[in-house]
Amino acid sequence: MSSSKMSPPVSLRPLTQAEFGPWIARAAEAFAAGMGPARGLDPDTALETAHREVAKLLPEGRDTEKHLLWLAIHDGVPVGSLWISTEKANPFIFMIEVLEEHRGKGYGRSIMLAGEEECRHRGYAYLDLNVFGNNTTAISLYDSLGFKVTAQQMRKPL
Repeated sequence: MSSSKMSPPVSLRPLTQAEFGPWIARAAEAFAAGMGPARGLDPDTALETAHREVAKLLPEGRDTEKHLLWLAIHDGVPVGSLWISTEKANPFIFMIEVLEEHRGKGYGRSIMLAGEEECRHRGYAYLDLNVFGNNTTAISLYDSLGFKVTAQQMRKPL
């Protein structure tokens, strides 16, 4: 689906306990894939670090306070997920996921827009996120949704 076409609508619902285990494994893998190269870690070390950091962020699992863990649904079918923390003044997106078999169909945009609406409904005026510099697909999506760079971290190999 081209970006000029309307994105397929999604609804968000909290992850169930049964969905949480597979989800947290995918969350750690996705984090490791971006964080590993950015921190210069080998894949195994990146995955270990990601599992440790995700577990630290969610000490009570899916029931951790001030963390919203949603499954994104389109026509009754799960297409992705969204993790937003409300621990700070502005909600922060820790992860957006489009399941592999649904990528390239506009679901990333739909999930982001649904998350924005949830945050607006909860009274928030801003939504923050971080994106690794090598994730050009995500950067393009966030730019198209109106996100602006507020800080930039840089590295030079020596």
